[in-house]
Amino acid sequence: MRGKQAPDGAFFIALGPSRPCPIGRTPPISKEAVMKGDPRPRNSTKPRAKTGKADEAAQARFVILVLLSALSVLPVNVISPSLPKIALELQVDVTLISLAVAGYAIGTALVGLAAGAMSDRYGRRPVALVSLTVFILASIGCALASNILAFLVFRAMQASIAACFSVALVAIKETSKEHEGTSRMGYAAMAWALAPMLGPTFGGTLDELFGWRTIFVVLAVFGTILLFLSKRELNETAFPVEKAGSYLGSYAQLLSSVRFWTYILVMACSSGILYVFLAGAPLVVGGSSAMLGLFMGMVPAGFICGSFLTGRYGSRVPRVTLLVVARVLTCGGLSSGLVLSAMGMTHPLAFFGPCIFIGVGNGLTLPVANMGAMAVRDGMTGTAAGLAAAMSIGGGALIVAVAGRFLAGAVTAHALLAVLLVVAAAGLAAAALVAVVDPKSRKRD
Repeated sequence: MRGKQAPDGAFFIALGPSRPCPIGRTPPISKEAVMKGDPRPRNSTKPRAKTGKADEAAQARFVILVLLSALSVLPVNVISPSLPKIALELQVDVTLISLAVAGYAIGTALVGLAAGAMSDRYGRRPVALVSLTVFILASIGCALASNILAFLVFRAMQASIAACFSVALVAIKETSKEHEGTSRMGYAAMAWALAPMLGPTFGGTLDELFGWRTIFVVLAVFGTILLFLSKRELNETAFPVEKAGSYLGSYAQLLSSVRFWTYILVMACSSGILYVFLAGAPLVVGGSSAMLGLFMGMVPAGFICGSFLTGRYGSRVPRVTLLVVARVLTCGGLSSGLVLSAMGMTHPLAFFGPCIFIGVGNGLTLPVANMGAMAVRDGMTGTAAGLAAAMSIGGGALIVAVAGRFLAGAVTAHALLAVLLVVAAAGLAAAALVAVVDPKSRKRD
C-alpha cells in the first residue's frame, strides 16, 4: 500500500476492492455512504441489531413487572362477590368470612413493609420468586380448604404476593433510562387500577360458572405463569450487600428525611380522599346497587386517565409540576361539585361527575410521589417503596377516621364534598412543600 498524490496536492491511500482492512484499522467507507454524508462503515449494522434485541428484552421485562404489580392487587377484592357462598359452604357467619378481605388488606401492608427492606439486602429477584412461590401454594390451599381456619390461614399467606408490588416499583425505577422513570411508572399504574376494578366482575363470573374454588385455582395458574416468566426473563437490578445496620435503622434514616415525609403526606392525602369518598358516597346517593357501582366506577376510570397522562408526559414535565397540577385538578373538580350542590342540583352526576377528578388527580399523583420517595436515599429504594406504601395506607385510614367525626349523623352531598375539598387542599399544600424541600423535583426524572 502506498500513498499517492492527487493533482491538487492532497495525499490519499489506495485500497484495492478485494484487500481486507488490517485488524485494528478503520474499515473502508462505501462510496454510497460517503455520497450520503454517512460516516459509518458498511459493517456497522450488527451493534444496531443487538441494541434492537436488547430493547425487546427490556420491554418484555417491563411487561412482566407490570403484570406482577397487577397480580399483587388483584386478590384484594376478587373474592368479594363470593363471600356469601364461601360462608355458606364453610358453615360460618358472613361477618367472620369478611376477615378474608380485611385481614388480607392488613397482611399486604405488613408484607410490603418487610419485603421492600429485604429486597435491598438480598436482591429484587429472590424476593419476587419466593413471594410468587408462597402465593401459588397459598392459593392452592384456599381452593382445597375444608374449614374456616384453614381457609383464613391460607388466605393470609396469599398476602405474600404484596412483595411483588414493592419489587415491581423498585425494578421499574432501576431499569428505566434517564427521564423515563415517572413515565413508565404512570403506565404501570394503569394496571394497578384495572386489576381491582375488574377483579370483582372476574371473580363473580368464575364463581357463577364453576364455583368459588375456581377463583383460587385461576390465581394459582396466574402465579405459576408469572413465576416461570420471572425466572426466565427477570434479571437482578440491585447489588445486594449485607448492611451493618438493622431494618429499623434503615426505616429511621428514611423517617429522618424531610423530603421523604413530604412525599408521604402527598400520598396519604391522595389515599385518604379516596377512602373518604368510598365510605361516604353510598350514604349520599341512593338507588340500586348496580347503578351506584356504575357511578362509583367513574373514579377508577379517572385514575386510569390520570395514570395515562403521567405515562404520556412524565418524562417531559418536572415531578413537582405534575404533583401540583394533579392536586389543583382535584381541588377544582370538587369546588365545582360544591357549586352545583349549592345551586340545588341533586342528580347523581352532579356529585359523581366532579368526583372523577379524585381519580384523575390520584392517577397523576401516586406514580410521581412513589418515584420521589424512592429517590430519597441511595441504596434504600426498596425500603422506601415498602415504607411509603404502608404509611400512605395508614395515613389514609387516619384521615378517614378524622373525617368520620365531621360526617357523623346524616351525611349530605354538600358536607361530603366540603370534607373532600379540605383533604384535597391539604394534598395541594403538601405538593407545594415538595418544591421547597426537594430541589430535584423541579427537574425531569
